[in-house]
Amino acid sequence: MNSYVNMGVGAFLGTVFVLMSVSIGSEGIFHSEAPEKEGFAIIAEEGASEAGAGGAAEAEVDIKPLLASADPAAGATIFKKCASCHTSEKGGPNKVGPNLWGVVDRPIASHEGFSYSAGMKTFAEANKTWSYDHLSFFIEAPKKHVPGTAMGFAGLKKPEERANLIAWLREQADSPVALPDASAAATPAAEGEAAKPAAEGEATKPATETAPAQ
Repeated sequence: MNSYVNMGVGAFLGTVFVLMSVSIGSEGIFHSEAPEKEGFAIIAEEGASEAGAGGAAEAEVDIKPLLASADPAAGATIFKKCASCHTSEKGGPNKVGPNLWGVVDRPIASHEGFSYSAGMKTFAEANKTWSYDHLSFFIEAPKKHVPGTAMGFAGLKKPEERANLIAWLREQADSPVALPDASAAATPAAEGEAAKPAAEGEATKPATETAPAQ
């Protein structure tokens, strides 16, 4: 047999031997046995988080009884949180949100010259005016009660603060709307309108009339 062929075959066999040796050696060095018993297993229980979220949901508060004892002066202070996006004086300009003069009981998404979001316009089709209930719910959580609103305010969670703010907003009008009967029951789904907050344009940033213009 040709010497070159012999050399080639020998080199090939030598390479195969080296590779097998490396493979066997590596297996012995890095091989790890599977544990007889798992040390820790993570199991996610389906529905647990949903149940927790549902249980944490707070019941909506009827604002009407609180308005009888609300403090408008305190509401004026709270309105400072809204002043960057809303004006409250008569004839005041629209800013990121609409002017809030006379917002209580004003038709939703109706302030002249303000461009309301599609979500607010849709809300206005089913809910006619900014009633006390609508204002309270909207100021509490704008995006929750008016899906699609452009108002970016996180909301006022304390009922007392909302009552004070709404009491002050009520006074910003030529003829303040009468306070509701404190003994009246909340209107659970106001005449089919889901007694929910006011439309975007009507609750001051926190509670004012509306959400930032789109």
